This record gives sequence, structure tokens and C-alpha cells, in this order.
Amino acid sequence: MSSATSPLHAHRKHADLYRMVMPGHVCSFGLKSKWQLERRGYTVEDHWLRTREEVDAFKAEHGVATTPQTFVDGQRIGGNDDLTRFFGGSVPAKDQTSYRPVAALFAMTALMAAAVSAAVFGTPLTLQALAWFVSLSMCVLALLKLQDVERFSTMFLNYDLLARRWVPYAYLYPFLEGLTGVLMTAGVARWLSVPVALVIGGIGAVSVFKAVYLDKRALKCACVGGGSNVPLGFVSLTENLFMVGMAVWMIAA
Repeated sequence: MSSATSPLHAHRKHADLYRMVMPGHVCSFGLKSKWQLERRGYTVEDHWLRTREEVDAFKAEHGVATTPQTFVDGQRIGGNDDLTRFFGGSVPAKDQTSYRPVAALFAMTALMAAAVSAAVFGTPLTLQALAWFVSLSMCVLALLKLQDVERFSTMFLNYDLLARRWVPYAYLYPFLEGLTGVLMTAGVARWLSVPVALVIGGIGAVSVFKAVYLDKRALKCACVGGGSNVPLGFVSLTENLFMVGMAVWMIAA
């Protein structure tokens, strides 16, 4: 129910917000709730819970497990997620999959490649920009994996065919991808970057195709690190095909 159509919102322009504001901790969700209310024209009576004792007493009094808590004309709305829903917004479920992380990554690396092309050649639209887009994407993807190689390897072992036969490959993969991306961006050591890209990209493409399209498995992709909720599928397959395509283009160039 949106704020434009809710009869409640037409009359309720005053809210009471209870949030933690302690010497060593200011609740970020409390700040978000205050911002949500104010941007929609609510006058907020901001109640600070300054000690752990005050927080516990508030929770016990109102029978709630968390703070912040928002009340509109005496009616409890709930925490920040509840407030978002109250205003018609959506809150993704904890395990809900999304392509947003990959879309954001590829959009950023495309802009980076265009910026470098503009700086070097005076125009963002060049064939070299396309090549840099692929190689820079490999670098950033490797960076995300390298933040927690252990978690990445665990997720990667769910579907990669070579890693399942030789577990150390799951640990080596981010380093190989990162090295290849750096070498391809610099345009050096093609004798090393091209075969590595062909091998890891080819194995990755076959592994994803088998897991998703032949075995019909619903898995999460390790492409942006081991903690992602990106579904394994077309985007993951495209990532590997880009890698192979980059290698083939460098051979032909």
C-alpha cells in the first residue's frame, strides 16, 4: 500500500521513533527510519535509548525483539524494514537471489573502460575499450573472490568440474583470473594470459552449462565472491564466454 493511496498516511504526519543512541553506538537502522519518516513529511518525536538498560526495558514493555521501533498515532509500525513496507517499499528476503551485484559490477567496469579509452584515444567508443571492459571485469571479479577465498572455494566446488576433481583449483582460480585480467589489461605476456583465459573460461562455461541447463540445479554463483546471492545461470555463463572470447580476440589480433 503506497503513501499516495493509503488513507492512514493522509492524516498521520506525526511519528514516535525509539532508537539506540549510545556513547559507543548509534543505530544505523534508527537513522534510516528517521530519514524515511522525515522525507515523507512526518514530524518525528525522536526518543533516544541511551543505555542497554533502557533498551531492554523498552523491549520488555512493548514486547519487541529489536529496535528501532516506529509508532504512528500510537500504532506500532515496527522496525526499519516494517517502515519501508508501510510506505509501499519492498524488502528483499534474506536468501533472495538477485543479478544486481553483477549488473552493478559490469556497469562500473564498462564506465572504467570507456574512461580509460577516452583518456588514451580521445573517445570512449573503441575496440580497445571493449577489450578493457572484459579484462577489467576479470580484475574486479577476482578482487571480490580474493576477499574471502575460503568461502569462494566452498561455493565454487558446488559446480566447477575441475575443482571437484582437484580441490586446489578452487583456491587457485581467483589468483589465475586476477593475473590474467591484469596481463590482458596491460597487453603483455599474451603467451601466459591467453592460454590461462582459454582454460579457466572454457572449464567454467562447460561447468555452468552442465549444472544449470543439463542437471537443472538451482545454485548460487561464486562469480562475485562466496557470500553472494547471485543465481548461477546465464550471467555466469556469459562471464566465462567473455573470457574465452577475449583470449580468441587476442590470438587473432
